[in-house]
Amino acid sequence: MRPIGMALLATGLLLATNAYAQDKIPGVTDTEISIGQSAPFSGPASAFGIYGRVYSAYFQAVNDRGGINGRKIKFYSFDNGFSPPKALEMSRKLVEEVGVLAEVGTVGTPTNSATQRYLNDKKVPQLLISAGGSKFNNPKQYPWTVPFYPSFEMEAAGYAKYVLKAQPNAKIAVLYQNDDYGKDFLKGLKKGLGDGGQKLIVQEASYELTDPTVDSQLISLAGSGATVFMSFTTPKFAAQAIRKADELNWKPMQFLASPANSLPAVLVPAGLDKSAGVMSAQYFKQPGDPTWDKDSGMTEYMAFMKKYAPNESPTDSIGVSGYVNVQMAEYVLKGAGADLTREKLIKQATTLKGATLSMLLPGITLTNTPEDYNAYRSFQLSRFDGKAWVAVDTVRAE
Repeated sequence: MRPIGMALLATGLLLATNAYAQDKIPGVTDTEISIGQSAPFSGPASAFGIYGRVYSAYFQAVNDRGGINGRKIKFYSFDNGFSPPKALEMSRKLVEEVGVLAEVGTVGTPTNSATQRYLNDKKVPQLLISAGGSKFNNPKQYPWTVPFYPSFEMEAAGYAKYVLKAQPNAKIAVLYQNDDYGKDFLKGLKKGLGDGGQKLIVQEASYELTDPTVDSQLISLAGSGATVFMSFTTPKFAAQAIRKADELNWKPMQFLASPANSLPAVLVPAGLDKSAGVMSAQYFKQPGDPTWDKDSGMTEYMAFMKKYAPNESPTDSIGVSGYVNVQMAEYVLKGAGADLTREKLIKQATTLKGATLSMLLPGITLTNTPEDYNAYRSFQLSRFDGKAWVAVDTVRAE
């Protein structure tokens, strides 16, 4: 018979060991993984709220399937109002009060900018963020920040190359959000145009996220005589810009930043007839496009939306973006294994080799390295014909 004292000592050592292990792996128990994000469910960018709601719904579906590697996902999604101070407050809440393993899929450049240093200082993964700013692909300074949205610079450079072929003598007007989001697009445009092509930009105008409208900027840009209009905006202002350009009878070749090319959140409010001709980058299959009616990935997505997010629009590209992002979150969590650590999450997310997801367009695969976290290397340039997006060209990063 084992001495009681020895048994108690062994039990005490076991409890101490388990407590130590849990201290080393916050947010992980034998049965659960706690992760979280913040999203703009209110405020000037509330159109992005569907992204967070789809994320939550997807993890409900994952749990209904039994979870990941034997653990259920306990998912927290807090409102940040697209406000940097509020986003930082929510990250602190996730880390210091909830005790999550990682912050996953937070949307927005200003919001992720506000939390990047804090999360890296705490060595908490800022995983698969939905922001394409160049500052987020900086493994040396911010190894815990892993972006999972196509580079804004790459996208804008692709637009520039198309314009140089289609309109060599173009006059380009640019509207951009006055923050890292808009400035990264502007930087990419100028890089793509090259030193010689930059003279084609005849006017630039910026706006603040807190501005009520961009009407005055559009009046000025239209007056420049530009034949090409680059709208590096978020959904609310993208819809305003399309409407105002039509009102002014200004008919340039128009490019729309991909985060603002949502059918229900932008093109419908702007007016489908007014939106006809607008071009944008696409990375995902578009619900409602007959091309994908019999596609297995689309069938799976539509069934998911009907069952788990019945109050959301399945044709909203922002929701599709959230779906693709959370699929990758599942992929990373599963690949990191049952012996889960923050370090393993980062390694799994930064060593992608030709990965595919069911709603990515054919030909778009995901590859990155510990030295270069960007996973997207190409996009499909599409034109809206008044009813649906129609492919124009495939653009690849150099």
